[in-house]
Amino acid sequence: MTSTASLPIRRAMVLAAGLGQRMRPITDTLPKPLVTIAGRTMLDHMLDRLADAGIEEAVVNVHHLAGKVEAHLAGRARPRITISDERAELLETGGGVKKALPLLGSAPFFHTNSDALWRETGRPALAALAQAWDPQRMDILLLLADRETSLGFDGAGDFFLGDDGRLARRGKAQSAPWIYAGVAILKPALFADTPDGPFSLNLLFDRAIAAGRLYGERLEGRWLHVGTPQAIAPAEAALAAQPVDA
Repeated sequence: MTSTASLPIRRAMVLAAGLGQRMRPITDTLPKPLVTIAGRTMLDHMLDRLADAGIEEAVVNVHHLAGKVEAHLAGRARPRITISDERAELLETGGGVKKALPLLGSAPFFHTNSDALWRETGRPALAALAQAWDPQRMDILLLLADRETSLGFDGAGDFFLGDDGRLARRGKAQSAPWIYAGVAILKPALFADTPDGPFSLNLLFDRAIAAGRLYGERLEGRWLHVGTPQAIAPAEAALAAQPVDA
């Protein structure tokens, strides 16, 4: 019998429904996932990485300027794209997944923000995350970025990382060294006891922490936070330094 831990991850949920309000005025007429960074849209940067990691099908949710996202994706072959339509209601990071579960199947999957962007300097991040995934010990595995080296991020950080790979929230600490980089591996069963309608994925993070089953894997590279129009040029400069074979 094949071990669950050895099964490859073949599907992903890509969040592309957000309003991108901090990116205005660009996002008044263009959805944030279609903002171009170094010659490719942010959405294509993510989908290309997923394809390189062996993902065969990506479910992409849409809400803000949904037709433009759908049109952009219409000709894409790798990975295969399935649309989860949230035009009627924006469901946030958790609710959007719950709506899309019939499209995602019963196996663990990647959950990614469409605007998650980074420069790799070591192992390919998604392949490393998939290799580290152990469903016997973990309910959720997060990709983590170093707060000190991240570009364009001025927050206090999200997590502390234990020697065993388990995560704890920053809590009342002044700062924490690790940022959630917008990529995770999740089990569909986690959504069985969750609210209907909009809710944040943080609900599942906290449940996994309480159970001792939220883990992190460090990004070997530099995370690029592109939250405003002014952040585009620095991100492009950082990507220009990316090794050709990365």
